[in-house]
Amino acid sequence: MMIKRDSYLKRLTLAKWNGLIKIITGVRRCGKSFLLNEIFYEHLINEGVNENNIIKIALDDESYSEYLDSKKLSNYLKEKTNNQDEKYYVLIDEIQKCIGFEAVLNGLLYQQNVDVYVTGSNSKFLSKDIITEFRGRGYEIRVYPLTFSEIEYLYDNKEQALNDYLIYGGMPLIFNFKEEQGKREYLTQLFNNVYYNDIKERYKIEYIEELDNIVKVLSSSVGSLSNAKKITDTLVSNKGKGINYRTVSNYMEYIIDAFLFERVERYDIKGRKYLAHNYKYYALDLGLRNAKLNFRQIEENHLMENAIYLELVKRGLNVDVGIVEIRKNVNKKDIRKQLEVDFIVNKSDKRYYIQSAYVIPNEDKLNQELASFRNINDTFKKILVRRDPYLNRYYDEEGILHMSLMEFLTNENSLDL
Repeated sequence: MMIKRDSYLKRLTLAKWNGLIKIITGVRRCGKSFLLNEIFYEHLINEGVNENNIIKIALDDESYSEYLDSKKLSNYLKEKTNNQDEKYYVLIDEIQKCIGFEAVLNGLLYQQNVDVYVTGSNSKFLSKDIITEFRGRGYEIRVYPLTFSEIEYLYDNKEQALNDYLIYGGMPLIFNFKEEQGKREYLTQLFNNVYYNDIKERYKIEYIEELDNIVKVLSSSVGSLSNAKKITDTLVSNKGKGINYRTVSNYMEYIIDAFLFERVERYDIKGRKYLAHNYKYYALDLGLRNAKLNFRQIEENHLMENAIYLELVKRGLNVDVGIVEIRKNVNKKDIRKQLEVDFIVNKSDKRYYIQSAYVIPNEDKLNQELASFRNINDTFKKILVRRDPYLNRYYDEEGILHMSLMEFLTNENSLDL
C-alpha cells in the first residue's frame, strides 16, 4: 500500500533546480525517507531521468556507514557527478549523521549540474547549522505525519476513519496494524525507543523521567495556553519534588527540536502585535499524544482543534492563535476581557479566522463560539468548524461560514469555499 503525499511531491517538483538545497525535515518515522527515496524517485524516473543520474545515500543504513565521514562522502559524490554534460539528482537521507556535512553540501552548491535533496530528523541542524552556513541557500520542506485528508480514502466509513485518526494519528506504519493493541504498543515504543533515545543522545540527558513528565503535561494541555513557568509549577505541585524552570525550559526546546510538538504564538488582532509569555502547543501526531497519556485522556474537543492545526500546517500555511480584547463597563468599572480565536491563517494577501467547535447544543453555546468573531472589526473571512457529520456548509446572516470538520479536513480548498 503506497499512500500518496501529493502536496509534498508538488513542493519538491516546484523546487527542482532552484539553486537551493532542498531540506526535508520532520519527526522520525513520519515518512520523509519514503517521500524522497520512493515517491520523488519514482517521479524522476517517470519524468525520464536516467536512474544512473540519481544518487541515493541513506546515512542511517549500515551499508553506507563509511560515508558518515564527510571527506569520503564528498569524494564519493564528486566521483558520481563528474560528467559536466549530465545533470544529477543527489538524495541524501539523514544528513545530520555525517559530521561536517555542511562542507559537503556547500561543495555541491557550486556544482551547476547537481540538484541536492536531503532529509533530517532534527531541527537544530537546520536552524543552527544549515541556515547559518548557507545564508539563504537552503529551502526547507517540513513533512508531518499523515493528516486525515491523506488517509481517509483508505476507509469505506469516513466517520470511522475520522474517529480512528483522532485516536491513533497518522504515523505511516500505524496502518500496518489491524488490532488496537498493536497500534498502541507501536506508538508507545516510538516514544520510548526512538524519540527519547534521540533526545538523550543529543543532549546528554541523564534523567528521562523529567523529560517524560514534561511531555505528558504538554500532551494533556494541547490547545491550552502554557509556558515553561506554568509547566514547572504543575510538575512541582503534582510530583512533590523540585524541578527548576531552566531545566523545564531547556527540555521543552529539545521536545520541539525533535518535532514532537510545535509552539504557536498569540497575536493581538486589534493591537496588531504578537504577545509574549503564553503560547499554545500542538502535538505533531495525535496518536503519539494519546499514547503518552495511555489513551486515557481522549478529549475530542482538543483533539479536533489539534487536527485542524495539523491540516493547516500540512498545507504550508502560517498559523497563529488570535486574541480579541474587549472592554465592558460593569458597575462603573472598565473591565477588560480577552476572547480567543483558535487560529489566524495568513495566505498571501488574505487572512482567515477559524474557530473550532466540538458541540453546539444550544443558542448560548453558539453565541459563545461566535463572540470573538463579532468583535473583530475587519472583513477577513471567518470560519466556524463544527464536529457535526450531518452539517451542510452555509453562511449565516453575519457572513460567517459554518462547516463540518469532515469537509474542512478533506477539501483542500476549504478556506475558500
